[in-house]
Amino acid sequence: MAGISYEDFLDRDYEPRDDDLVCRFAVRPAEGLDPEAVAGRVASESSNGTWARLQVEGSITDLSARAFEIEDGRVSVAYPDTLFEHGNMAQVLSCIAGNIMGMKAVERIRLLDCEWPESLASSFPGPQYGSAVRAEIFGVEDRPITASVPKPKVGLSTAQHAQIGYEIWTGGVDLLKDDENLTDQSFNPFEERLTESLAMRDRAEEETGEPKSYLVNVTAPGPEMLERVDLAAEHGCEYVMVDVVTAGWSSVQQVRERAADLGLAIHAHRAMHAAFDRVPEHGVSMRVLAQVARLAGVDQLHTGTAGLGKLENEDTKGINEWLRSDLHGLADVLPVASGGLHPGLVPELLDALGTNLAVQVGGGIHGHPEGSHAGAKAFRAAVDAAVEGRSLDAAAEETPELATALETWGREGTR
Repeated sequence: MAGISYEDFLDRDYEPRDDDLVCRFAVRPAEGLDPEAVAGRVASESSNGTWARLQVEGSITDLSARAFEIEDGRVSVAYPDTLFEHGNMAQVLSCIAGNIMGMKAVERIRLLDCEWPESLASSFPGPQYGSAVRAEIFGVEDRPITASVPKPKVGLSTAQHAQIGYEIWTGGVDLLKDDENLTDQSFNPFEERLTESLAMRDRAEEETGEPKSYLVNVTAPGPEMLERVDLAAEHGCEYVMVDVVTAGWSSVQQVRERAADLGLAIHAHRAMHAAFDRVPEHGVSMRVLAQVARLAGVDQLHTGTAGLGKLENEDTKGINEWLRSDLHGLADVLPVASGGLHPGLVPELLDALGTNLAVQVGGGIHGHPEGSHAGAKAFRAAVDAAVEGRSLDAAAEETPELATALETWGREGTR
């Protein structure tokens, strides 16, 4: 019989294997504990250990995580591949970001980053389209695709919602988007909204000669959500939108599987992410949430505005770079910049984040003094000018709606 204790999960000489999942944590030990003691507890609790010294027959070390780097409040833990059920994101997260978040041994703990081995990463589908949606759906590669949520984001009737879609589409915006809390309410039922909005979409396409689409929010309990995905495809929509954090990653994986059969792209809204990532020293970083979203198979994901908008978030640029990086052959993800944007911020935004992007503007379109159509024209003129290297002032001389937007909001960020 061999005893197993926390110390057995700490090995500073360990060299991670190619198929280990390596996770990096920021850790603040509870009073009375040193970093080494906490590191062993993190590796133990998130793999096969417990608080009590165990007497077990044989060896189970091939299932034990190992804390192997401890420095400046950072702990690196390697998890063996056999610990995970491949293709099951809920199970993976239960290991690496489960009970450890509530351990008394840590005052604070934050999952900062992961290095995903090919063996585990390739068990997930990844995005179906990723940034290729720009070319495959909209036929553009030289500019960001654009989107807008009608404001107010809930409360509009179906007819009002569809009419605003028509106004922004004909103003030059590519995508109408539901917001996170609009699903199937009595004032704007899902199927009616889908049908009427897409009818306006078809009309706008005919008038503008540009492809348009609709990010319809299908978030719901599992079977209902899949029925809504089917309806979107039946009515000729190219996209579905999912509130990925609140719906749960297993639901996202179900939608990804159905979307593959139907050829639909998935737009991921990250509502509730700040419950995990806003406190700087605790929880799960937005970087890791973005990694999970990519593996699960979303095509577009909100990642922030590089400090220009109204919402707090972490390193937008670094997250976007990771979403575009090579990940064992999986497709990339198109980042979405959203939250408190308006036309005056577009040049600075694209300078910071590039043009391989989706940019979503809500109040900065619908708050335009001349209405949503004028706001859309101002936004599109700002995007086109920034891509072409022209100043907003020069573009405003050609587009009066942009001049009005600049007079209204200037070029400062919102709070």
